[in-house]
Amino acid sequence: MNGQRPNMFMPALIGGGIAGVLSAIPIVGCLCCLWIIGGAVLASYLLTKDSSVTLTAGDGAIVGALSGLFATFADAIVSIPFNAMSQEFMARLSEKISDSAEEIPEVWAEILQKSSESSGPWILVGILITAVIFVSLGVLGGIIGISLFGKKKTIPGEDIAPPQDTSNR
Repeated sequence: MNGQRPNMFMPALIGGGIAGVLSAIPIVGCLCCLWIIGGAVLASYLLTKDSSVTLTAGDGAIVGALSGLFATFADAIVSIPFNAMSQEFMARLSEKISDSAEEIPEVWAEILQKSSESSGPWILVGILITAVIFVSLGVLGGIIGISLFGKKKTIPGEDIAPPQDTSNR
């Protein structure tokens, strides 16, 4: 590699893909913030493993942001079937509530009706908000990962000497 920065695409794709899939699964997704940070830490680890140069916190932030972006796309794709099941559940729930209640207020009927529907603009707003959150958490995880796994800067040919005892005994 001779002093060049390593390719950040594959580590970010692997870390973000794993984090996005785990975040989309309903029960496991409760820890989505942890998965995103963990995916970015994994991406940082994979980046430092293949790097011959010293990486900075900025490199960790970049790979973490990319990891968060890939996690957003993976989450959006994997959650499609789960969203369909959720909409079906909400439609049945609103039907049961309207059947069991003798007279339901108009406001509640409207809320129940809209909760079983989803529209394109709201889906895009949700993906945008998810992207902002996932990228922010990815940056945090990337910086943590580089601080944990980053190579320390050493000058070739010099050994690191143990600290001198400067106390006067």
